[in-house]
Amino acid sequence: MDSLYTSFVAGLLFPAQERLKGHDSPRIRRAMEASQWWPRERIEAHQAQRLRDLLVEVGQHVPYYREVFAKEHFDPATVRSSADLQRLPFLTKALIRSHTDRLRADNARGLARFNTGGSSGEPLIFYIGNERVSHDVAAKWRATRWWGVDIGDPEIVVWGSPIELGSQDRVRQWRDRLMRTELLPAFEMSDQMVGGFIERIRQRRPRMLFGYPSAIGHIAQHARRTGQRLDDLGVRAVFVTSERLYDHQRELISSVFGCPVANGYGGRDAGFIAHECPQGSMHITAEDIVVEIVDDQGRVQPAGSRGEIVVTHLATRDFPFIRYRTGDIGTLDERGCACGRGLPVLKEIHGRSTDFVVATDGTVMHGLSLIYVLRDQPGIAGFKIVQESLSLTRVMIVPTPQFAAATVQVIQSGLKARLGAEVAVEVALMDEIPAEASGKFRYVVSKVAAHA
Repeated sequence: MDSLYTSFVAGLLFPAQERLKGHDSPRIRRAMEASQWWPRERIEAHQAQRLRDLLVEVGQHVPYYREVFAKEHFDPATVRSSADLQRLPFLTKALIRSHTDRLRADNARGLARFNTGGSSGEPLIFYIGNERVSHDVAAKWRATRWWGVDIGDPEIVVWGSPIELGSQDRVRQWRDRLMRTELLPAFEMSDQMVGGFIERIRQRRPRMLFGYPSAIGHIAQHARRTGQRLDDLGVRAVFVTSERLYDHQRELISSVFGCPVANGYGGRDAGFIAHECPQGSMHITAEDIVVEIVDDQGRVQPAGSRGEIVVTHLATRDFPFIRYRTGDIGTLDERGCACGRGLPVLKEIHGRSTDFVVATDGTVMHGLSLIYVLRDQPGIAGFKIVQESLSLTRVMIVPTPQFAAATVQVIQSGLKARLGAEVAVEVALMDEIPAEASGKFRYVVSKVAAHA
């Protein structure tokens, strides 16, 4: 009976919902499940055709790229492979902020406004159309099915984005009940709250979990510390994304839940770039995504060389992401995967990590709960939050000319509301934010242990 309901949701209910939204994800997912088995050469040819189609349309309808193509004497109709992208300049967060309106296609309809999650320290506003949503949903859906689960199987989502948490109205709640998915807020991770999460997970007996590796790892650690079993619930897979998955987190989560952990890499801005298959390879969604690895001088590197991950999303004609610099560091694998899929593989991914912070009352919260205070404030080019102690948090800000003095009080009030009214919040304006001693950048750093 359980599998029949899953088939009903995946085969009828969810596709009907997608049609009502104007999304084409069911058809795209079916096409992707065929194309994933194509040989690499056929996938590359398909990718080149889609790239050419994207660039031709962008050149006609996107003011920013009309100007870029003219300046570079670039004819999109001549594109024959992804290597032709090297004739175009990179797209950066700064350029998107400076040219937001001119990056919108003049024939775009029904665009939705989105923000980045903020873990880069640079708030970013951009727009997504139905085509992009359809392809992203299809890519995630395909990867879910790799692990023997499907839309309609009972699911627990451990998440913290206001986009999701702010939309829990009555219609959304009924939809989630029909889809058998339940959202748990990842911002507050006190022992009491996590204990409630564990109780709810045991009651729900989900087939899959989805969320931040740090948050799900925190739940797993609490269950282990308090002697509560979670490996007897029938969870088939734990899907994690939005942060770097560390080996110790994978081992902990897998051990406590008694199932494999499937990593996903991507973001709201760049899209779903890569998903892990049961053989352990991070397969790039090559039907939709072109990945380049570039060095410090912006030169494209061969497979096996480490560099910055640059992404072109082929379903973004309404608001293009072409040669978008993610700021993450990675390496392409020269080899394929034993699973037999022709999709290329990301061998390594570095550079995403968000810390926990601790309030004065002992509440443990996801670091994103502080990031969201800053990310939408005008006049901020970059920031870093350092929780020095339970009584002191420092905020470093790189201001733009639009930064207003009153913003300091808004930031202080927002952080105090989360950390405690008595916490001192010191805000410093700086020309640039220094890196860690390791050379890496961390945008939320807590010096207070999570068990404090």
